[in-house]
Amino acid sequence: MFLNLHFNIDIIMHSFLFYLIIVFIVFEFCFNRLLEVLNNKGWERELPEGLKNLYDKEKYTKAKSYDQEKDKIGLISSLLSTCLIILFLLMGGFAILDEYLRHFIQNEILLSLLYFGILGLASTLISLPFSLYNTFVIEEKYGFNKTTPKIFVFDMIKSLLLSVIIGGLILSIIIFIQEKTGEWFWLLAWATISGFSLFFAAFYTSILLPFFNKLTPLEAGSLRTKIEAYATKVNFPLKNILLMDGSKRSSKANAFFSGIGGSKSIVLFDTLVNELSEEEIVAVLAHEVGHYKKKHIFQSMAVSFLTTAITLYIFGRMMNSDILPAILGTAKSFHISLIVFGMLYSPISLLTSPMMNFLSRKNEYEADAYAKETYGSTALSSSLKKMSINHLSNLQPHPWYLFFHYSHPTLLQRLKAMNEL
Repeated sequence: MFLNLHFNIDIIMHSFLFYLIIVFIVFEFCFNRLLEVLNNKGWERELPEGLKNLYDKEKYTKAKSYDQEKDKIGLISSLLSTCLIILFLLMGGFAILDEYLRHFIQNEILLSLLYFGILGLASTLISLPFSLYNTFVIEEKYGFNKTTPKIFVFDMIKSLLLSVIIGGLILSIIIFIQEKTGEWFWLLAWATISGFSLFFAAFYTSILLPFFNKLTPLEAGSLRTKIEAYATKVNFPLKNILLMDGSKRSSKANAFFSGIGGSKSIVLFDTLVNELSEEEIVAVLAHEVGHYKKKHIFQSMAVSFLTTAITLYIFGRMMNSDILPAILGTAKSFHISLIVFGMLYSPISLLTSPMMNFLSRKNEYEADAYAKETYGSTALSSSLKKMSINHLSNLQPHPWYLFFHYSHPTLLQRLKAMNEL
């Protein structure tokens, strides 16, 4: 009798957790759609005085249409993905796929790799039509797309290959650690993930980026001289100044620096060089140097490592029980446990993401302040205005949408903050 009672309680708990996952998925979809609806209402408001001289009526209407078209395709894509995941859960798809693969593969590492490979390929195929529409219809319509079908296909193939090679290697190591270590799995898995993260942070520009873009040293001239002069002035350890052919995919501009320790490489999109004046480019780089000087990169990595450690610790504790695979009605395995844990952990991610965004926005203010202190605010302000307008940005997003999704303050917030310093 007690055995039957215990068995019934387990079934009830597993069923409860199963439907709780579905509730989480539906809630996350509805919550994000609510934020999108609120955010779209911002386009109906008049621009504040500080921004009225930036958008003329025609440009503002164009920016509004661009944002709303992206929102519509995002809604369709998100709705389809949500419905398919729920349907897959209700039909027992995760368990069926696991049982089918076990007929051919016994090794747990190979089984997990193939399992995640199939799910990843399915996800890619589902999202492919939306990616094509976004690139060749929306981005093309508004003058941003420079990607050719050939580049699109080769980018997708390269991304898949790198995902298989790098993702497969990391996953294999983690599963091997889990099989051999037991209770210390979370710590060794954390060390592995952190090690790979540090490696790619240090060598991203020299190893990964060349797979997709051509990098050439910025030629001698007034721009290079001004950048080097500023780097010397603020004692920034500049190693290389590289120009990247970003224009072969998009007309949108950007810049960043990479490297860890005392050797930094600055990467300028060629679109940035074409879009901004030399003074504005140096001001943008002064902002990026501000992140380095204020130790924001170290801070962000520390927070990321900490949250990863906490997540892996919780996963490691739960993985040793039969609860996670039982929710989907399958045998105990690493890949099923990871999938179920990810679904149950999603509400926590919904809370931690805004916290990370809040920290990021604070860092942006500090980097702007550093750029103003060391180079002045005039060029930085004009560069921010140019990029916001040329990229058809939403200049006044809804406060809730900004809180949950924006890693940067709005243009008006940044301009006000610099004026108040």
